[in-house]
Amino acid sequence: MEIPGQPARAARAGTPKSAASPWWADAAAVVGGGALVALHGSRLGQWVVDDAAITFAYARSIDEGLGPVQQPGAEPVEGYSNPAWLALLVAGRRLGLFDHRAVSGIPDLVLYPKALGLLCVLVTLAAVACAARRLVARSWLVTALAGVLLGANVSFVAWTFSGLENPLYACVATVLAAVLVRAVAADSLLGRGPAAASGLLALVAALTRPDGAVLAGAYPLLVLLTVGDAKMRHRVRAAMLSAVAFAVPYALFLVWRLAVFGRLVPNTAVAKAQELPDAELFTRTTGELLTFAGWPAVLVAAALLGIALTRRGMPRTALAAVVLPLALTLCAYGVLEPDWMGMHRFATPVWPLAALALAAAAVGLAERGGPRPRAAVAVALSTTLLLSWSAQRERGAAFRAEPTLPMCLVVNRDGVVFNTYADRLGIEGGSVLLPSLGGTLLTSDLTVHDLAGLTEPRIADALAAGDTEGLRAYAFRELRPTFVHAVGVWARKTGMTAPRLTAEGYVPVYRTDDGGGD
Repeated sequence: MEIPGQPARAARAGTPKSAASPWWADAAAVVGGGALVALHGSRLGQWVVDDAAITFAYARSIDEGLGPVQQPGAEPVEGYSNPAWLALLVAGRRLGLFDHRAVSGIPDLVLYPKALGLLCVLVTLAAVACAARRLVARSWLVTALAGVLLGANVSFVAWTFSGLENPLYACVATVLAAVLVRAVAADSLLGRGPAAASGLLALVAALTRPDGAVLAGAYPLLVLLTVGDAKMRHRVRAAMLSAVAFAVPYALFLVWRLAVFGRLVPNTAVAKAQELPDAELFTRTTGELLTFAGWPAVLVAAALLGIALTRRGMPRTALAAVVLPLALTLCAYGVLEPDWMGMHRFATPVWPLAALALAAAAVGLAERGGPRPRAAVAVALSTTLLLSWSAQRERGAAFRAEPTLPMCLVVNRDGVVFNTYADRLGIEGGSVLLPSLGGTLLTSDLTVHDLAGLTEPRIADALAAGDTEGLRAYAFRELRPTFVHAVGVWARKTGMTAPRLTAEGYVPVYRTDDGGGD
């Protein structure tokens, strides 16, 4: 029976030290899970999403001493929202591992971020193993099951190897959960170490993705909700220490952001015009995510977690230390506007936390039950996971056949093509306005302006306000780019159609059927 305020006894009751998995079994499960994720990721080939290349361009500028600019001569604009990931890219470039050469014909612009993604996966699974050792006797089984769940998850694998910051965010969220679990199990949750570590990990998460700031609430909520017999002042003091460890450096970062860029939020957030969340958005977004995961798997997982969190003899407080970050990241995902890149890009941290919670609950219940409960858990898990995997196979095949806007496509279509236009027309010092930015920044000899507003504050403000007339006035009267590329949704959204551009004195070089073109 778990005694409130004494989580360590409850956690250790189910995981006697003599029955703990050997370290090599956990290590093998970590490596095996990482290999499974890597194998699935290899089927994406050299794909890197174009938005990742925007951060690549900023890493190049920073490493070359130009500051946070998209290209030489540009004004500082925070056209990225992942400074922690950006720092890893800058470090890689400084060490000669990134943006320097090709290895066996594969550019290190592709290899390095994918290698970082795989490293984050291995650390994520190591954190799962560390947490599992405090939750169950067969921690290797929890780690192995989590590895299978993640390796079979199309969304997790795709965005882990996309070149974006997703694997780092997932890694930090899982490490935070492991820190909380081990603190609960060691009866040291109110200690300074776990409090400060939790705040600092939440800080890294917030610097990896803006919505990662939600994890700053994990430690205070766990302390205030679960440490029942500690005096309130001790609980408040521990919660405040964690909050200060997060808030003070984050406030300094915001001051720096305001001083350098003139905004309290990334320019990307303004351009994407995130609205205030409402219940309808949350219900629709989370419903789509749970449908993607597969309702049989979701219902079985919810049932196992519910039983584990209410059954005597289970490390309920330690399990709650996993469920709380899971709930926070799920809520953060639910209030974000759906992302155009698809495949539930913002949900990446949800998957490893859910895998840890589900695997720990299933293995814990099996260890504490007889043959029949064990068989029931095994059958329920295997059946629902098979159904979920089958449902995702088609989506995975479709994504591999046509992945979200590859960087290489934009390099050739927008970077190389407009360089060729300028060369053949004898234009020097020209500029181009277009919505696909990453690959263009890496290859263009022109001054690049972003029609999507990610690196153009005036365009971001106009898009957020729905002021297309103001956007066009700024583009035609002040920027006056040499070339304009607008097709599809961006031609319609901004009014940059061929007739309007012709009226402004532009000459069509290439037309598309939707009224746009070059």
